[in-house]
Amino acid sequence: MEKPSAVIFDVGNVLFHWDPRFLYERLIEDDRALEAFLAQVVTREWHFQHDAGRPFAETSAELIAAHPEHADLIAAWGPRFNDSVGPAVEGMAEIVRELDSAGVPLFAITNFSGEFWGPWVAQHQELFGRFRDVVVSGDEKLVKPDPAIYDLALRRFGLAGPDAVFVDDNAANIAGARDAGIHAVLFTNAADFRAELVRLGLLG
Repeated sequence: MEKPSAVIFDVGNVLFHWDPRFLYERLIEDDRALEAFLAQVVTREWHFQHDAGRPFAETSAELIAAHPEHADLIAAWGPRFNDSVGPAVEGMAEIVRELDSAGVPLFAITNFSGEFWGPWVAQHQELFGRFRDVVVSGDEKLVKPDPAIYDLALRRFGLAGPDAVFVDDNAANIAGARDAGIHAVLFTNAADFRAELVRLGLLG
C-alpha cells in the first residue's frame, strides 16, 4: 500500500474541544433550564446551518421569532461564539508541531461558520500558522460528509486520496473521506492517533 505523506485534520473535538454548553453554562445558572435550552432552542442542528454557510443574522432572526423569550441568549451566540470553543484537545497540538518539524504537509477540513472562523483562528496562529491550507465549510457552502468537500480539498491541497491521512471524530465524515480514497482515522485520543502516524511512518 502506498504510504501517505500529508495529514488533514478536523478541528472541532480533534484539535480543540467544542460544545455549545461551554458558552451557555456561563449564561444559564439553572441546570434544567440549560439542558432544555440546548435541546430545544440552540440545537446542534440549528448551528449546523452556519457550518453550511448561512449567516448568523438570518438564523438568529428566525430562531428569535420562534423563541422570543430567549432573544438575548440566542443573540449572544454570534458575538460570543469563541466561548463555545474550549481548550486544545490534550496531546494534539504537540502532534501538529512534531509533524510540522518533520516537514509533513499539514491541512484541515472543518465544518465551521465562515464568519466565525476568522475571528477564532486569529487567536490560534501559533498552531494554524503551521497549516498550508484549511477548507472551511461555511466559506465553501459544502459540509462534511458531502463528497464534494473532499474533492475540493484534495484539488486545493494538490493531493490524491492515498497521499493523505485524514482524522475526524465523526464516523460519517470518516466514511466520506474513505470513499474519496483517503486513509481516514476515527479520532478517539491523541495517543491512538500518534500510534497510527508512527505505523504509517509519518512520526518516529
